Amino acid sequence: MTLNKTARALLAAAALSLAAAGAWAQDKVVYHIDDASAQATKGLRNIRNHLDVEPKTQIMVVTHADGVDFLLDGAKDAKNPNIDYASLVSALKARGVKFEVCEITLRNRNLKKEQFSMDAEFTPSGVARIAKLQTREGYAYIKP
Repeated sequence: MTLNKTARALLAAAALSLAAAGAWAQDKVVYHIDDASAQATKGLRNIRNHLDVEPKTQIMVVTHADGVDFLLDGAKDAKNPNIDYASLVSALKARGVKFEVCEITLRNRNLKKEQFSMDAEFTPSGVARIAKLQTREGYAYIKP
């Protein structure tokens, strides 16, 4: 089968478009933390390692329930009090990581936004946000 010049040009353009799309593709990952005592230190370490290998990855950390605790001002790892979460979170924020806190959790636990690190943002519902990131925005899901 012989292709005419127009068909060859269209196929070449389509191939270049696909190649360019692949080159521009960026990994997107949501890390889900709902128990800070079990997940925060491990999750922050995982994120740092993730970015060390894939520095262009777009990472969101969505927290709810007891997962919000590591984003409270002055929070430290209960198992290792030498670990100050604020400095770890700030370092990851400087690398483009976004941290979100569930506002339903705030209401249920009588917490105020002012109690949280300046690096934290807020979302109406942590679980709804995770679902949206996965289904509508193409984020991979990781729960440390």
